[in-house]
Parts: sequence; C-alpha cells; structure tokens
Amino acid sequence: MDTTLAYLRESLSNHVNRSTGQRIYKKLQNHYQNEEEFVRDLDEEEISFLNSILKDEISYAQNEKDEKRVHQLNEVYELLI
Repeated sequence: MDTTLAYLRESLSNHVNRSTGQRIYKKLQNHYQNEEEFVRDLDEEEISFLNSILKDEISYAQNEKDEKRVHQLNEVYELLI
C-alpha cells in the first residue's frame, strides 16, 4: 500500500463508526497504486466526508508536531479540492 494511503487509512480508522467512513476504509483495502488513483475512485459523498475529517486530522498532526503525517495527509487533501 502507498505510504500516503496507509496514513489516511490509519486516520480514517477513527471514523469507521460512520457509514461513509466505513465504506472509504473498506475501499482502502483495494490495491491502489497511489493516492491519485484512490481519489479518482471516490464519489461526491466520500470526497465531502474526507474533506471534513482531513482538516481535523491534519490539525491534530500539526499540534502533535508530526510533520510526516501532516505532509502525507495533506497530499490527499490537496487532491480532493
């Protein structure tokens, strides 16, 4: 699995209690070559969901001074907008 997608999957594990989060988490079990391929496979609801949670996840990583996580999650976030 792509490193960026692995970070996304870990962050998403905090949101599988919601149906959209669970659906995206399951999608990440597919073997995407990279984050661009993954993002192209998302529908509008999934994109909106990720937009909302990634803001908080990136902010949390910044507060924890986890620059690698910030960078990896930001790569996905930028593809969504």
